[in-house]
Amino acid sequence: VQLQAYGGGLVQAGGSLRLSCAASGRTQSVGEMGWFRQAPGKEREFVACITRSGGNTYYADSVRGRFTISRDNAKNTVSLQMNSLKPEDTAVYYCAADRRWDMTIATMPDEYDYWGQGTQVTVSS
Repeated sequence: VQLQAYGGGLVQAGGSLRLSCAASGRTQSVGEMGWFRQAPGKEREFVACITRSGGNTYYADSVRGRFTISRDNAKNTVSLQMNSLKPEDTAVYYCAADRRWDMTIATMPDEYDYWGQGTQVTVSS
């Protein structure tokens, strides 16, 4: 499975961006999908995830209420709508996928099997 993330860019504080990630290859093995981010000098951190069915989502406290994750299984895509962006949201954002089809939530990087290449999000103050 290959993941390709896109949609990053430069935005002012308070603005919005929408990230998307397209899966290709053996997409029938893609289960839960998630987004992580990594700022310079910091560890990769969990942002949001969504189960295979889309029926269960989970967010980091720092983004809950501002970000919304969604997926379209027919198109093998997952998206992250980011509103009310803050300078501290600046990071490289990575999409990830695992092979679980159940309703469990994974928030640790090592729980995911596939990773995209990352897309830069920069929020200016």
